[in-house]
Amino acid sequence: MIRRLRTPHGALALPAWVFLLGFFVAPVALVVWYSFGYKPGLFGTHANDVLSLDRYGQALSGTFVRTFWNTLRIAVVGTLICLVVALPFAYWLAVKVPPRRRGLVLALVMVPFWTNFLVRTLGWQIALSPQGPFSTAWQALGGDPFDVLYTRGAVQLGVVYNYLPLMLLPLYVALERTSHALREASRDLGAGRWRTFTDVTLPLAFPGIASGSLLVFVPLMGDYVTATVLGGARGNMVGQLVAGQFQTAQDWALGSAMAVVLVLLTGGTVLLTALGVLLVRRVRRARRHVEVVR
Repeated sequence: MIRRLRTPHGALALPAWVFLLGFFVAPVALVVWYSFGYKPGLFGTHANDVLSLDRYGQALSGTFVRTFWNTLRIAVVGTLICLVVALPFAYWLAVKVPPRRRGLVLALVMVPFWTNFLVRTLGWQIALSPQGPFSTAWQALGGDPFDVLYTRGAVQLGVVYNYLPLMLLPLYVALERTSHALREASRDLGAGRWRTFTDVTLPLAFPGIASGSLLVFVPLMGDYVTATVLGGARGNMVGQLVAGQFQTAQDWALGSAMAVVLVLLTGGTVLLTALGVLLVRRVRRARRHVEVVR
């Protein structure tokens, strides 16, 4: 009689746990450990023989706080713009486009991801420069040269362009899974297109909105390539401060403290936003319940 070998519980998840521990938990723990150290000298990068919280006091300086608020403003506005642009496109793609053509449209959406992130950003640097094609065409029509490059607006445009697919794909998946019969039932009950979209389609697509917003907001808070290439001094972001401490100042302890503070502040912002959204949803449900009772 042949006995069947039983796989231990959780064995199939072991490779994922090893990858997570080796390439996420361990590096983050190392950054946290470095943040308690100090820069030993002119040519040293870090030392942890004396542990302290002094680097966190340096990280929370006025420059860091101002740059963080600038980064938060760019990230929030960029996430909202990506949502406003991606939502109608994802709805059109999931509902209006015939199924046989959706693959082609999705492939066209993914075309920018086939190009290196830095190369795409450098392309916008060329396009937005005073000698670029947009500025040249505008001058041919009698306008002044563009003064857009190395501004906060250029950074805002760059992050929207770079992160828009990360918002579009989760929205498309969520909207594609919504039932067409529910929308038809809503219209049969007298609801118009806008009421059907706001009361039926949008709530069903909320998981895609939440996941897409996280996929855009979290990496955008740590982005420094877009700000470095397109922003200059007027579009500075926290990621540039962190990268500067590691690459230029060679102060890994202070850079690690800035990175830890950035992670904590980003997580706190996401948590507060999630609590606010849950509160609004509960209030809306309570109001609907009162309306039904009446």
